[in-house]
Parts: sequence; C-alpha cells; structure tokens
Amino acid sequence: MIADLIKVLSPTAIAFFVGMALAPVVTHYLYKYQCWKKKAGKMGYAGGETPIFNALHKEKEVGTPRMGGIVIWGSVYLTVFGIWLLEYTFGGATLEKLEFFSRNQTWLPMFALLVGALVGLVDDILEIRGTGKHFAGGLPLSKRLLVVASVCVFAAWWFYDKLDVSSVSIPFNGEVELGLWFIPFFLIVGLTVYASGVIDGLDGLAGGVFSIIFASYGMIAFFQHQIDLAAFCGTVSGGLLAFLWFNIPPARFYMSETGVMGLTMALTVTAFTTDTLGGGKGVAVLPMIALPLFATVASVVVQVASKKYRGKKVLLVAPVHHHFEAMGWPAYKVTMRYWVITLITAFIGVIVALASAV
Repeated sequence: MIADLIKVLSPTAIAFFVGMALAPVVTHYLYKYQCWKKKAGKMGYAGGETPIFNALHKEKEVGTPRMGGIVIWGSVYLTVFGIWLLEYTFGGATLEKLEFFSRNQTWLPMFALLVGALVGLVDDILEIRGTGKHFAGGLPLSKRLLVVASVCVFAAWWFYDKLDVSSVSIPFNGEVELGLWFIPFFLIVGLTVYASGVIDGLDGLAGGVFSIIFASYGMIAFFQHQIDLAAFCGTVSGGLLAFLWFNIPPARFYMSETGVMGLTMALTVTAFTTDTLGGGKGVAVLPMIALPLFATVASVVVQVASKKYRGKKVLLVAPVHHHFEAMGWPAYKVTMRYWVITLITAFIGVIVALASAV
C-alpha cells in the first residue's frame, strides 16, 4: 500500500512543480508573440451573434493569451519522460517502480491526451494567426470532431479487440453486454465529453473542475489496483493544479483547445479503463463525477433546441455558467461555486463506484 501511494503521489507532486517551473516560460513566449485573439466575441452555437456574451467578455478575450493548456500536458509528459530518463540512466528498483507507462492501463489515455493536445494546439495557432475563410477562426469544428471520433473509434476497437472488453458495468447491477455496439457507445460518450469542453469560459473554471475529476478517477483506479492509471490521473491533476495557480482570476493565460481537447479525450478513455476492464463502474459514474461537464452540454442543447422549436431562449446565454454571469454573478463566484458542486458530486460518484465494487 505504501509503495503504491508513493507511486501515485510522487509523479503528482513532480508534475505540479514541473508545471510551476514551466508556466513562466510558456507565459513569456505567449506574451512575447501576442498569442491572443485579435478580435473579441464569438458566434452562437446555432449561428448568429451572441451580444450578451460579447458584452461580458469583450475586454477579456483580447490581451490574455491562449494555449495555456501547454502547461498541463507539458508537465505530464515532462514528468513521464523525466522518470523514464532517470530510470534508464541510473537504474534502481525505486525509480523503476515509479514508472507508470503500461500497455493495459496508460497507453491509451496518454495517446488520447497527446493527440488532443497537438490538434488543439494547431487550432489555437490558427485561431491566433490563421488567415483566409477556412482557418481564420481556427480548425473547423467538423475537422476537430473528426479527430475526436477517430481516436474514440480506435480506442473502442482496442478495448473490444485487444482487451476483450464489450460491456459496461452498472452500479449494484452487474454488467450490460453490448457486443459490437460497445464501439458506437464509446463514440457517443467521447463526443459528449468533448462537447463539454465549452466549460472553459471563465478564469479558473475548467482548471478546477478537471483537476477534481481526474483526482476522483485516480482514487477509483487506486482502489481498483490500477496503480499505473491512478498515477497517470494524479500526474494530470498535478499539471492542472500548476495551471490553475496561474489561471486563478485574473488569468495569466487561457487553457483553450490545446488543453480542453486533450483533457476531454483522455477523460473518456480513463472512464472506460476504470470500468469493466478494471472491475469497476467508471463509465456509469462519469455523469456524477463530471456533472458540471454534462450540465454544460445539456444547457447548450436545451438552449439551441428551444430557440429552434419555440422561438425563444431558456437561458440568458449558454452555456449555463455564462447565464449565471449574465444574471450578475461575478465570474469568480460562478467559478468557485462550480468547484464546490464538482467536489460534492465527484465525492458521491467515487463513493458509488467504490461501494458498488465491493
């Protein structure tokens, strides 16, 4: 038990301190090359203008760099590589035990994190530097969705064909066999989680929420004896906390797509890895642990559907965190209340996952 705790907590702490050291370097270059949007505002999800959002954020979106997510995934991979390099150079049982790069637990989530981070980085660069009608606003949503869908299908096939996983577990009710339908189910979950990335809209909001979520899955993985996966989740949380240190209002930089895309894709794979494969209930408790993410997606769907079929809005502005902001709540109050809600629902989700696995 002590050795396992050290294996999980050590890279978590290392990732935090690596992120703290990396952030000033990233900050220097982001400000030096003015890596922010040149024009504030955005288009609505159903097309058209978003005057309320633009009024709330007209001064925030210009002057604050994007691509802060580099701190998150950069600290994760520097930690992984650093541990491997030390073990390779100096050897020793202690360093060897700290490695958590394993085929059956961490290959896929680390692959998903890397692909999402790099594609998101391209999107951010094009958002800042892109010209022409195709890339002035970053990568088209259709192309980003294609990347997410491709990674989800590949991961689902890997689970199905290589790891012999074709079912999901229901708390206190055993497994539900999906057969080949496991692949489209994985895809739907992955696209839904990716859509929740629009929660990255207020200083500190996404960083705090995602750090709690990954820490929660780290706890689940630990008690399922998936120690390598728990170490990965801890490392991501460590990187997120370092990012959050600099993203607390007023934000030094925004997470943007390079952070959100990588995190959401890694989260989907992590949830499935803690499910049937790990003898747990990782997918079923995902809406509990990540309730703010799913509430964010639901608020957008309800808003768009209401405007299309009823001709009027349900919320002042979607997603729902901007609705609270438009009601007059200070952004920091929205953010901190989201942290509290995430802590509560994540705690419930972890308890359900662990209790139902007994």
